[in-house]
Amino acid sequence: MKLLTVSFLDIVKAHKKLQGQVLHTPLISSAALSALAGADVWLKLECQQKTGSFKVRGALNKIASLTAEELARGVITASAGNHAQGVAYAAALRGVSALIVVPSTAPETKKAGIRRYGAELVEHGNSYDEAESYAYELAKATGRTFVHAFEDDHIIAGQGTAGLEAMLAEPDFDAILVPAGGGGLICGVALAAKAINPQVQVIGVQTHASPPWYYSFREKRLADVVYNDSLADGLHGGISQGNLDLALEIVDDFVLVEEEHVAQAMYWLAKEHHLMVEGSGVVGVAALMQGVVGELAGKKVLTIVSGSNVDAAKLAGIVARYS
Repeated sequence: MKLLTVSFLDIVKAHKKLQGQVLHTPLISSAALSALAGADVWLKLECQQKTGSFKVRGALNKIASLTAEELARGVITASAGNHAQGVAYAAALRGVSALIVVPSTAPETKKAGIRRYGAELVEHGNSYDEAESYAYELAKATGRTFVHAFEDDHIIAGQGTAGLEAMLAEPDFDAILVPAGGGGLICGVALAAKAINPQVQVIGVQTHASPPWYYSFREKRLADVVYNDSLADGLHGGISQGNLDLALEIVDDFVLVEEEHVAQAMYWLAKEHHLMVEGSGVVGVAALMQGVVGELAGKKVLTIVSGSNVDAAKLAGIVARYS
């Protein structure tokens, strides 16, 4: 277990450091989703970020923290796809060698993105957890610095800048819905949001197919859960004790959505906002459409929409299903 000590000040420093390196992504009011949810709903479009997701924020912040010796040895990471692309991009900017381990289930569009940024790609295992274990072995063997996808202060601070941007623009949100995978984004967003507005509720969203946050948060320990295949592949896999301990202090709740609702949200975003978003990035929208969050009537609500690295054929199939 790693003790996480990330603070709001770290997020502010990361925000300054990342100026000009990441896009200040749009924050838009969605009249259509507001009507469905009975609330004033806003979308933070991290799906339009460089590399297609918020993950590049943390990767750039982490690599900027490494020593010259660490950079010379190169970096290694494990990822279902978006973190890998962020690390590959950040490493390429610095001329650093990057080795990326992905599970065999990683979507082809994400593997293509990793290669596009010049990283060396290794496929291992059928899940993120198996890929991560192998990446740790390779890190020891090669001397590369392991860049964890979520259990890392610099990663969390970088991801938190997405929340900071939103709160600086609209500081009076009553609730923020955040896709919850490993926990880097929700921990960072919660830190930033509650530093600015302590009353804001921060709620994580997972799928029934990969629900470790939902049960671990309630049991206040790392719970054993059953994993199934999911459209939200970017949220798939286990969580760490360090992120759980942090989330127990600053996150208000977690909710779950069904696979069918994820598919419907992907279709809805394509139809209503002309956005191509992968399953992991639409779970907040799905939760609002299905009313699983609780009493939000009349409240001002933000959800992070992240991940545009969706397989076009898969999205086309979903659109055809609901059209």
